[in-house]
Amino acid sequence: MFWRLLYVFLAAILFSSLASRAAQPARDGQQIIVQFKPGADDARVKDKVEKHGGRVKKHLNSQGRANGKGPLVVVETGEPSAQAVEKFKTDPDVEFAEPDWVVQHQTGSAGQAVPAPPGTASDSVDLVDPSAVANDTYYTGGYLWGLMDSGAASFGTRASAAWAAGYTGSKTVYIGIIDEGVNWQHADLASNVWTNPFDPPDGIDNDGNGYVDDAHGWDFYSGDSSVYDAGGDNHGTHVAGTIAAAGGNAKGVVGVNWNATLISTKFLGPDGGYTSDAIDAVDYYVDLKKRHGLNIVALNNSWGGGGYSQALHDAILRAAKAGILFVAAAGNGDANGIGLNNDSVANYPSNYDTSRGTSTESSAGYNAVIAVAAIDRYGALGTFSNYGSRTVHIGAPGVEILSTVPSGYNYMSGTSMATPHVTGAAALYASTHPGQTSSQIRQALLQSATPSASLSGKSTTGSRLNLAQIIAPLGGVTGGTPTPATFGKPTVSNGQLHMKLAGTSGQRYQVQVSPDFKTWTNLTTVTNNTGTVDVADSVSTTWSKKFYRAITL
Repeated sequence: MFWRLLYVFLAAILFSSLASRAAQPARDGQQIIVQFKPGADDARVKDKVEKHGGRVKKHLNSQGRANGKGPLVVVETGEPSAQAVEKFKTDPDVEFAEPDWVVQHQTGSAGQAVPAPPGTASDSVDLVDPSAVANDTYYTGGYLWGLMDSGAASFGTRASAAWAAGYTGSKTVYIGIIDEGVNWQHADLASNVWTNPFDPPDGIDNDGNGYVDDAHGWDFYSGDSSVYDAGGDNHGTHVAGTIAAAGGNAKGVVGVNWNATLISTKFLGPDGGYTSDAIDAVDYYVDLKKRHGLNIVALNNSWGGGGYSQALHDAILRAAKAGILFVAAAGNGDANGIGLNNDSVANYPSNYDTSRGTSTESSAGYNAVIAVAAIDRYGALGTFSNYGSRTVHIGAPGVEILSTVPSGYNYMSGTSMATPHVTGAAALYASTHPGQTSSQIRQALLQSATPSASLSGKSTTGSRLNLAQIIAPLGGVTGGTPTPATFGKPTVSNGQLHMKLAGTSGQRYQVQVSPDFKTWTNLTTVTNNTGTVDVADSVSTTWSKKFYRAITL
């Protein structure tokens, strides 16, 4: 045990240093982002760039261009970026110019051994399940502390309390992962990874979004449709598992959501990634939401570094106006693994604020950014975790987090691991509150958080994520949170199943039935006037198993 703890401690120091606070210029120091003013066409842009000794590498910001803004381009300069930026700033056709910062993910492997899965759970289940209780082997073995509920004193997210009340997520809720790629074939992720119905793989850009055969998202790092490259993408796959590894499948891990739809946009590789590619990724999701009406609720951003980017700020503002939250890691401290104060020295992208506009994009009218610090299983702020009484919003589990990696499962630590707990919480809340705006979802998450001594004065809420506090229905119920509904042993009468639903007297419930814990069918809506009510089920008798849940209305 001593060696394991020592190894974890040393690993935490090492991995906290991966994302130094130092603002890093482009990898070769010779790449910048230039926003031209409206009226500058592509020919004029090319002429101007070449006049200043550069070359247009690519165009960005299809969303901004559609809204009447000028071209936004990445320029290879042939000289140090700082000098090139100053040249372009003086050009009358240029709104702004800035370095194309290189950023890194905010974590690394925690280095400890992954335990062998406990005995595989039996496939045999009762006909009626009183509540959603995860049977995933690492969960039942007690390894997923970040999701556990040990009562009011729990420092995990208490996601299991939400599951027990019937909140397990929905595939109608979409989450974007801006990170490394995601192994979309992983046994615990495949059922929750998006497959694009608008652009089948045929070598044609069928939906006209500029990306050919973007079946599961897009790889902006390599410029192709493969969001997973064998031998890498551990970080992105780990993040995905915390958000929505499949639940109730009797294997591996489980995410905050048992069911959700994950869309991957890869922009990080072994040497980091360009801010310009992150901008393209954000706009990709905005386009999907506008073009196809996908219910994209939040974007997970477990990365950081570099300096302020007006171009990225503009992209996040566009996402906020489209009703998409931007959940971001607060950062992993300095090169010595000691957390820093984001109030004093800004950490990006977590320090962006969409209630504030720029010279090229107006305010969204609310802040869509949620900056997340990391806590450990004892409630302490991670030694590596950044903080800020004005700029960090909430804490969540981020130390020794077990989740999916391409080869199976592994531990990681960092604010990268805390962030997907909050992103997952946004998705879980949205799945049962479909009429809520992004601003309301954010408010619900922050207001329901539990005060934590380690976060007092270190975040705007001084609190940690608590999913047990946001499972009450909208508007609440007089006298407190409704009692989670439970079902009695079923009986058969006249070809129908009958069971008693016990819960809060006077509470309305939406009763649902499922053959697999994944696809739920509305069965009936009942008002529990006496504390118990009879529920009859005549849905398909061909199912070998049936599961029931009751959602408070």
